[in-house]
Amino acid sequence: MNIKPTIVLVHGFWGGAAHWAKVIPILSTEGYRIRAVENPLTSLADDSERTRKMIKQIDGPVVLVGHSYGGAVITEMGDHPNVKSLVYIAAFAPDSGESPGSISQALPPEAFGNIQPDSDGYLWVSQEKFHESFCQDLGAEEALIMAVTQKAPLGGTFGDSISSPAWKKKPSWYQVSTADRMINPENQKMMALRMNPRSTIHLDASHASLASRPNDIAKLIIEASV
Repeated sequence: MNIKPTIVLVHGFWGGAAHWAKVIPILSTEGYRIRAVENPLTSLADDSERTRKMIKQIDGPVVLVGHSYGGAVITEMGDHPNVKSLVYIAAFAPDSGESPGSISQALPPEAFGNIQPDSDGYLWVSQEKFHESFCQDLGAEEALIMAVTQKAPLGGTFGDSISSPAWKKKPSWYQVSTADRMINPENQKMMALRMNPRSTIHLDASHASLASRPNDIAKLIIEASV
């Protein structure tokens, strides 16, 4: 009997585990066990270790799903023995020695200027520009909630580089958001192409495709779980 893998969802910058709220019920209806890690966003090492600890507690195969910076996290720690596959949702998939920051600086996204540090070194997306920057295909109320509850990373996390990318060893899937203003869509296409994924889908969606296109995202995750 084939055992369905546990799906572990990894959030990115400016959000927490609740960003997966619309995807989780769809996966649950399909009979999957689901976990959503809450990362501190203090460094790639901290976030990778937090995610690694979660999957070590799981018996059986795991499908790791990363949104945005969460893609860097699963790239760094996703070569764990029980990881079956990797799914990237409008996500960073850096190569060895690359960081989310270096990729973004080489080809900046449209809303790059709307990210500002505070006096403690945390990076924030301007509340007034969050809707147009992060989730322009969501309603105003949902965007406001995301803006107010955003989880800011420490600025240094943006520059943390990958050691040995897991996508070179694990089967991978990638979703490109063609209207993304937080990670340049051309960067997404580049990262998807070089990892040679089992499947790449392109959605006319914002950076928050996990919230605006949950059915499509869940379908891709299920495909990677079979």
